[in-house]
Amino acid sequence: MSYKLLFVTGTRADFGKLEPLAVAARDAGFDVSFWVTGMHMLDQYGLTKVEVHRVSGVDVHEFLNQHSGDPQDVILANTVLGFSSFVTDLKPDLVVIHGDRIEALACAIVCSTNYIRCAHIEGGEVSGTIDEVFRHCNTKLAYCHFVSSDTAVERVRRLGEPMSSIFKIGSPELDFHARPSGVTLPQVRAHYDIPFDEYGVCTFHPVTSEKDTMGQQAKELFDALCASHRHFVVILPNNDPGSQDIVSVIDRLPKDRFRVLPSMRFAHFSELMKHAACIVGNSSAGVREAPFIGVPSLDVGTRQNARSVAPSITSVHATETDKIMDFLQMEWGRRYDNDAEFGQGAAADKFIEILQSDDFWSRGFQKVFQDDA
Repeated sequence: MSYKLLFVTGTRADFGKLEPLAVAARDAGFDVSFWVTGMHMLDQYGLTKVEVHRVSGVDVHEFLNQHSGDPQDVILANTVLGFSSFVTDLKPDLVVIHGDRIEALACAIVCSTNYIRCAHIEGGEVSGTIDEVFRHCNTKLAYCHFVSSDTAVERVRRLGEPMSSIFKIGSPELDFHARPSGVTLPQVRAHYDIPFDEYGVCTFHPVTSEKDTMGQQAKELFDALCASHRHFVVILPNNDPGSQDIVSVIDRLPKDRFRVLPSMRFAHFSELMKHAACIVGNSSAGVREAPFIGVPSLDVGTRQNARSVAPSITSVHATETDKIMDFLQMEWGRRYDNDAEFGQGAAADKFIEILQSDDFWSRGFQKVFQDDA
């Protein structure tokens, strides 16, 4: 039987994690589709739906779930309605969602109420924002869990999920970083008009519970980066509440030392990261991908609290200017050994091995809370 798999992607970040799994499933003979929504559909964030359309041999379905400035509850409601209508017609055997975004929560709700198997990627992790609440909600709604670490396995188990539904595969985006990107750094620099030979990469996202202070936090951080006289490639933040205050600060950066981009193709971003002098900000790339490829990272603020404790990571608050300057002085250009806390780049192979097991598909839908012994 050829099972029908539907991958849900709402951002450039989750697509980088889902693409290796989807491609491996396609190559293994599964019927693979993408449901594309969220930031992918918005011009101001680079209209990144085009990246999904570049994946050959899969069907791609688009849904506009928001307009600029819509609150998260409205986005949630829109996505529930749109996804419910879509899966009624498609009838997927398995819906694959990732992480902690509002689109993933909406689709998990639809799957749960309609008895559709839902696989949650990278559950059992922590952060310092409302995203963590969404992530754990997705865990309780999902049929099964593909997690990235031993710690994540334990957290999902403590949420009452049976061990028979929890599979440790590592972080899927590391599959991509573990192999050649397919492009060279000169090609990346030419494609994105990056004039710097030496550079850091910076992405600073809003924290929804701190939206009133995000503009000031961004000002403190970017003032310090300006004072360092280093060069940076800056990727614009996601569309959570508070993002516009961050963008307003970024818009004022000196263009001779900061190259600002709305988004990048994943292969190009991977190559850019591998050659960066450091990673700065509060993206998961700084606490997950940077340690894997051995690049020092400065984790700023609360968004990635307790996500990773690799020796290559330095954690600061945006107001700690002296610590930021010390990092840029001492860590710039340094290289670390590969950190394998989140796997060694073989998540897709493990994912397919599990999906090819009859036991995976035969487990019942009824969820029962598993108390600790």
